[in-house]
Amino acid sequence: MEIREAVEADAERMAELADSPPDVMRNLVHDRTVRIAYEAVDGDEDDEDVVGLVSFDARDSTVHVTQIAGTPEACRRLLEEPVGFARREGMSVEVLLPEGDESVQTAIEETGFEARGSGPRFEGRETTRYRLEPGRAEQ
Repeated sequence: MEIREAVEADAERMAELADSPPDVMRNLVHDRTVRIAYEAVDGDEDDEDVVGLVSFDARDSTVHVTQIAGTPEACRRLLEEPVGFARREGMSVEVLLPEGDESVQTAIEETGFEARGSGPRFEGRETTRYRLEPGRAEQ
């Protein structure tokens, strides 16, 4: 599995993973830092299967993960991106996770994030606020 910066051409597959409209994913690529995890299909490096995505931005001494989706392994690998940025900048990392996404929840918890209570409702769903302080994530 490899990680790279997302481009507009990835929007369709990102939309499938995140259960969002493709236009929203195109805007995300332009408005946030977005990384995708992919695997080569049948050993062909030019044919990729996108298996995960993470988007994040930084403000007020916190890196905010704004979108995360994919396989548990892809999510764990992708979380290294915002966590690494936060470590270098001496910031915290925060994720708001909607209820019901157990595979992403497992990846978040295995990375060292701790639940910090309820977050705001998102599209009618309850969320949990997860936070990681610099230097506390597992390597």
